[in-house]
Amino acid sequence: MKKHFPEQSAETLFLTEGGTETEMMYKFGYELPHFAMYPLLNNARATSALREMYQRYLDVAVRHQFTPLIGGLDYRASPDWAALLGYSTEALREMQLRCIDFLREVAAPYTGQLPDIYYAGIAGPKGDAYALNKTISAEEAEDYHSVQMENLKLAGVDLVWAATFNNVPEAIGIARAAASADLPLCLSFTLNSTHNLQSGLSLREAIEEVDFQASDSKPDFYGINCSHPLEFEPALEAGSWFERVRSLRPNAAMMDKISLCRLGHLEDGDPAELGQQLGDLARRYPHIDIWGGCCGTWETHLDQIAANVSSIRRKY
Repeated sequence: MKKHFPEQSAETLFLTEGGTETEMMYKFGYELPHFAMYPLLNNARATSALREMYQRYLDVAVRHQFTPLIGGLDYRASPDWAALLGYSTEALREMQLRCIDFLREVAAPYTGQLPDIYYAGIAGPKGDAYALNKTISAEEAEDYHSVQMENLKLAGVDLVWAATFNNVPEAIGIARAAASADLPLCLSFTLNSTHNLQSGLSLREAIEEVDFQASDSKPDFYGINCSHPLEFEPALEAGSWFERVRSLRPNAAMMDKISLCRLGHLEDGDPAELGQQLGDLARRYPHIDIWGGCCGTWETHLDQIAANVSSIRRKY
């Protein structure tokens, strides 16, 4: 029987983690080969830094009484990326389970302080998130992503977050893989400075095409991540298609996405301004209920986002 993620409710606002990779690289100085976070769990010092980072995220959720939806260690926990790091299929499964167990362990002391806590498994594209990846078909993507879906099903996650997708055939494939594993899916697209996907489609075109082609296996809902509001805001418009979008996870700064991950320092933009921008979006689009951050964001940005969104939503 398929799991179901809670429907929107006027009483519930969700808060995700921030830009975990950029924070661990540039605030704490850890290298992430192939942008993979999960190998850090094999390093006691890094694990301690991870624990403290997630505790700060959870502290923000407590302060504003948002419901945490936390993930963020397993974006690269899929076969091709894991093979580059020397992980076998069995070792990858074990690491995937460790990722989710670690998050549960960190969040356990917060249980009585929060409305609820949910856990997300993160799935990234098979190839480069910022390339077109034109060669992958929906069928190939379904087969490829089914490995991670089965691992996440074993881990008992509440939601799969498919992040930084821009290729519609791969998006269709991962939607089918999640449906086959009976897992709820948030499919999150990333937009560039043209306000479109890298593949050239508009956000509306991509969502409508995936919903049509995936049919009964379509995602439970959609999101936008790894884009600054100045990149994605022009793509938003009222309509039934946009009601399928429940989450916004912006980058801290309006900058080339690859550069944000290779600068050698944390480009954190203006946290107060980012919070105000998302507060304005919360006012304009009251159906959006999942908020968080992506590259360059950390607890300061999440605090500003939660404060601004909360002040808008809880007026009504």
